[in-house]
Amino acid sequence: MNDWQSWAAIVVFTGTYALIISEKVHRVAAALGGAGLMLAIGATDDVSAFYSEDSGIDWNVIFLLMGMMMIVGVLKKTGIFEYLAIWAVKRAGARPFRVMVMLIVITAVASALLDNVTTVLLVAPVTLLVCERLALPVAPFLIAEVLASNIGGTATLVGDPPNIIIASRAGLTFNDFLVHLAPLSAFLIVVLIALCRFLFRKTFVYDADRAAEIMELDEREVLKDRRLLAQGLAVLLLVVAGFVLHPVLYMEPSIVALLGAGLLVAVSSVRTGDVLTEVEWPTLAFFAGLFIMIGGLIDTGVIGQVSKALADTIGSNEAGGSMVLLGASAVLSGVVDNIPYVATMAPITQDLVHQMGGGADHVLWWALALGADLGGNATAIGASANVVVLGIAERHRQPIGFWQFTKYGLVVTAVTVALSAGYIWLRYFALA
Repeated sequence: MNDWQSWAAIVVFTGTYALIISEKVHRVAAALGGAGLMLAIGATDDVSAFYSEDSGIDWNVIFLLMGMMMIVGVLKKTGIFEYLAIWAVKRAGARPFRVMVMLIVITAVASALLDNVTTVLLVAPVTLLVCERLALPVAPFLIAEVLASNIGGTATLVGDPPNIIIASRAGLTFNDFLVHLAPLSAFLIVVLIALCRFLFRKTFVYDADRAAEIMELDEREVLKDRRLLAQGLAVLLLVVAGFVLHPVLYMEPSIVALLGAGLLVAVSSVRTGDVLTEVEWPTLAFFAGLFIMIGGLIDTGVIGQVSKALADTIGSNEAGGSMVLLGASAVLSGVVDNIPYVATMAPITQDLVHQMGGGADHVLWWALALGADLGGNATAIGASANVVVLGIAERHRQPIGFWQFTKYGLVVTAVTVALSAGYIWLRYFALA
């Protein structure tokens, strides 16, 4: 990594990241500007940026988001999110902390069955309405849900995109993830709830008058178009089935989402233009710019050098290596999106597994998955779900700043990664 392009790519990436952190420049403008500079200095080119599976824009992520945003946009017109908001608040007795616990659990379970990005797209509109009804600040509830989505997504093969990459490279099954990571994920959700009770303690102010008003509401009255609701839910169920059957159908989630969106627009009376206005285009543009910048780091060998240094540090010590891989993955996934990070580290981890005699318990793979998935909670741009929720909040004039998210994300990441280190040590080494 001695050529000027490598160092220039590092300067561009760190400079862009600094602008995003400072919030003096809008994150979309910063990301697109950084992507343009990466192309200008030759760190990457148009072929790599737009067509490469390894170092370009991940179109599967972009079109998955687009398809699900369109489906959610149609469902919003039916009143279903208002219905769910009133239902959730009434079941929780309009107590703010109970509401947050309910939303955390729902988000975590849904993120294990769907992917976490799809989950936050569905839950965020409900949260906005819940907070409006209870006159509560939106940011703590949305942040808690994002953290829950990344922890819940750790539990299964389909819950978080990095898990799909790991499963493909390591030959792991859906049941492997359930057996090894689901118990820890469930425990970490309980820990998250306890942390949220402390971190957001000033948020949980009970308003008896508002609570009484909400308890008297009939949630069924807010449903506007039952025919469209039936069509939307039917398509959503088909899309969810497509996600779950991904290992059997061999169809990318992005294709499933786009087919579902197209089908829903075709069978319903909603105009295509109205549906497209619901797409969070700035969020998609931010992802495109971020992918191109990270691609520049990959193409110039920067990420490869970091990964190689990590591999050299680990050597043949499986126990120590697992801890290093877990910690390093958590740190790096908080800085760059965890999808390209895992795509880069997967072949290196595979070589390490072979060097250590096969690793029958797959401990290095679990360390990589936990570090990448949980490390995504560390910063506002560490995981796709984080960026999506920040975009939704901004669109509804409830912006969440980089540091506003990160100051909570860092605490949760530190605690969950530390507990994961203890879990790995006990299960695979101390008690083995």
